[in-house]
Amino acid sequence: MRTRPAHLQEGDLVGIVALSSPPNMDNLTRGLQYLEELGLRYILGESVQKHVHYLAGSDRDRARDFEAMIEDPEVKAIFCASGGYGAARVADKIDYMLLEENPKIFWGFSDSTFLHTAIGQLSNLVTFHGPTISSIGHEGLPERTKMMFKQLFAPAEIYYDKNISKLTTIHGGRVRGELVGGNLTRIVNGIGTKFELDTKDKVLLIEDIGIEPAQIDELLNQLKQSRKLEQAAGIIIGDFTLAEPRDYQDSPSVDALLDEYFAHINKPVVSGFKIGHDALNVGLPLGVDVILDADEKYLAVLPGVE
Repeated sequence: MRTRPAHLQEGDLVGIVALSSPPNMDNLTRGLQYLEELGLRYILGESVQKHVHYLAGSDRDRARDFEAMIEDPEVKAIFCASGGYGAARVADKIDYMLLEENPKIFWGFSDSTFLHTAIGQLSNLVTFHGPTISSIGHEGLPERTKMMFKQLFAPAEIYYDKNISKLTTIHGGRVRGELVGGNLTRIVNGIGTKFELDTKDKVLLIEDIGIEPAQIDELLNQLKQSRKLEQAAGIIIGDFTLAEPRDYQDSPSVDALLDEYFAHINKPVVSGFKIGHDALNVGLPLGVDVILDADEKYLAVLPGVE
């Protein structure tokens, strides 16, 4: 069982890091205002305002920022400022024992998937798959997206059913297992590295953005051939945003692809979860036990904090 970090309290100090691409500063500023509304204080890592091509500073800068937040006893949580690309480049530069000895909340999604896997498996720590601070700065964001941050202030179970979004059963069944995964591209990027995701007896979450059906097919095939789908206990399918055909106009729909890969798999598979790159992005802890019931169409998630 993974270690659950301590919950936040009003007045706590949290750290903001850019481990991937530089954030949109206007959106980040609005996102930081929401943290203040929650009663939190914050400090920015130095790389948040750095820019080296498509990265928020050098790999060394970003890794140093992260470890500085881990080492600072005043910092109770670490939030990713943005996604994009670059988290995988710092994954082998982080002292995971340091985080295991100083467990604290780590929150982010998309490119941060690479680090969710690394931290979960090497630091044995529950992490949180949720919107970056710059992404909550977008105007018109659904209240539920922001509301999910409140799970960090007290242990609370999360119950997701059809009242939140339309859910589709691709294969029936009911299973309990540890929730892992995140962004499909970054999961596949980890295969063959020491940060490869272990899906054995786990409930696997997948989502992505900006990839057309042919690319989704390619990535799902990689998961299939590497036995990640076979080993998983169940599959949760989040949003596949901006997935229209581009180079391959004669393509199946995303739903048809999902049916092809999952309809005959002997485990519960449910699609339609608003987890990913849509405006409604439901934050969930990774590394805790969940119950996925594909027949009754619900997901029950144990608390992520102590």
